[in-house]
Amino acid sequence: MKILGSAITPERAWHNRREFLAALAAAAAGSALPGGARAAPVMPVQLIERLRYSRNERYSTTEPATAYADVTSYNNFYEFGTDKSDPAERADRLRPRPWSVVVDGECAAPGRLALEDLLRPHALEERVYRLRCVEAWSMVVPWIGFPLGDLLRRFQPTSRAQYVEFTTLHDPEQMPGQRVPVLDWPYVEGLRIDEAMHPLTLVAVGLYGRVLPNQNGAPLRLVVPWKYGFKSCKSIVRIRFSERQPVTSWKRSAPREYGFYANVNPAVDHPRWSQKRERRIGAGSLSGRQATLPFNGYGDEVAALYRGMDLARFF
Repeated sequence: MKILGSAITPERAWHNRREFLAALAAAAAGSALPGGARAAPVMPVQLIERLRYSRNERYSTTEPATAYADVTSYNNFYEFGTDKSDPAERADRLRPRPWSVVVDGECAAPGRLALEDLLRPHALEERVYRLRCVEAWSMVVPWIGFPLGDLLRRFQPTSRAQYVEFTTLHDPEQMPGQRVPVLDWPYVEGLRIDEAMHPLTLVAVGLYGRVLPNQNGAPLRLVVPWKYGFKSCKSIVRIRFSERQPVTSWKRSAPREYGFYANVNPAVDHPRWSQKRERRIGAGSLSGRQATLPFNGYGDEVAALYRGMDLARFF
């Protein structure tokens, strides 16, 4: 199935990359008020519209986008708490600037890059992707970012690099949910390298044309649209190339319920609920549920990556 271009027209403002970086700094400064006071807990990052990007029609869905307020207030980000409202209420503590990312492991050019240097060579684009959570809810989000593969190639992965591991910031002062052993912190996710290099896999730095809010994974996060949402590692501080499959956080915590691959597959139920149908967030109580699509509707693009695999075993 070819993914058609989107008919959605989000709010936009066209500014240069320098303004984008300044906007990230302004967002970070806004979360630290004089005298230890904190900003209002709802929607902690200002709605800054300073991203220059182009629309990628090929990889965008035509489905109506979920409202910005829903996308930024109904989140899974256990670093701030386990309730869906916790990230929006507590993420004002996160300081997304200054920020740096370490890239190491099986690569010829490892290093630590400041956020500015990490982003500077990449042209941003908008892609309207479905996001499907394992709890059977879904969203349609206009993400702003660039292909992860473009970033990974800069570090020259070796022939031994079979997987890519991603690690979220570990700082309980900024992320109060990490004070509770819900998971073995820091949060770790992983992809096979061909999944990571696939052109659909995105490094997101914004949504709806705006700088990525803290509760959505500022300043940069992973978006893999054919997988369940927990594969979308947020607030990334480390990317590591590995010869061996990473032990990811949810697989370590509950291996019977969460596999390494996490491909959206309505034929394989979660042990505690069905994956056959989903509820679109913000669609209203009368809208009911809709059928979940294999690979979240991206099968034509990615099914070949798993040819010959037992998807019930490798879930």
